[in-house]
Amino acid sequence: MKKIIFWSVALLLAACSPSENKQTVSVPDEQPVELSDVATGSQDTLSVDAVTSATAIANPSSFNGTLIVPPQHFATVTLSMGGLVKELSVLPGSYVHKGTLLGTLENPDFIDLQQTYLDSRAQLEYLEAEYQRQQNLSREAVASQKKFQQAKADYLSMKSRLQASAVQLRLLGVDAETLSGSGIRPYIEVKSPVSGYISNVQANLGKYLNVGEPLCDVIDKSRTMLRLVAYEKDMEGMKVGSRIQFRVNGLGKATFHATLVSIGQQVDDTNRSIELYATVLDTSPLFRPGMYVSARMEKE
Repeated sequence: MKKIIFWSVALLLAACSPSENKQTVSVPDEQPVELSDVATGSQDTLSVDAVTSATAIANPSSFNGTLIVPPQHFATVTLSMGGLVKELSVLPGSYVHKGTLLGTLENPDFIDLQQTYLDSRAQLEYLEAEYQRQQNLSREAVASQKKFQQAKADYLSMKSRLQASAVQLRLLGVDAETLSGSGIRPYIEVKSPVSGYISNVQANLGKYLNVGEPLCDVIDKSRTMLRLVAYEKDMEGMKVGSRIQFRVNGLGKATFHATLVSIGQQVDDTNRSIELYATVLDTSPLFRPGMYVSARMEKE
């Protein structure tokens, strides 16, 4: 009985021995993997999180800004002569063509200016004839030099007065040459300087508008632009001519495109920002100046 127990213990010890029951596993040949290859990847497209070891593709620079209209396509209608608003045919949001009558003003000084021009023109004909007569007499030594000089001075003074009146009328939109045939106009006509949409109307019937006071604005949206805000960290690789993709708040997921045309040369001291300007390539009738946009540079 003791012998049977002894041999059983011996068999169990043999089965548990690591030297006799060690298994061998074959591993297929593999190329050695460098840690730096995984960690770095492509330096401009792949990054590794130091905590989680997760990799992510770097996103292109993004910007925020607004839709604007360049100054050459934004007109404020002001007056070079004040007056009382007699008629008004503007409505915010309506489209007008260049030269469209926006309203009329009443001012007695406007009538006096036209009369001054017509009187000066009539007197100039007489003074010119008298100047030429005195000039001929002076050559023949019949008339005195004093009369000739006086005739010359009167003629040149009236000529200058006539030219000044014509320029003033031209600033008011009146062709002085037509006054002789059409007669004096009772009202100042205010016309649109450009084609576009009426905005910011600041007049009504009976209101007196002073010189330089605006009547309304006219916005030409055919040359819409983007004004974006960038920061110092986004400047690398940025250049004029770069393509920009943007979306407009309120227009859903619709994507539009623009071309960068100007990069600000001064950094704001407060937030270290730089202004960018881009010309919109595919406009929309829904665009309005002041709308917020989110944009990003397109990869070249």
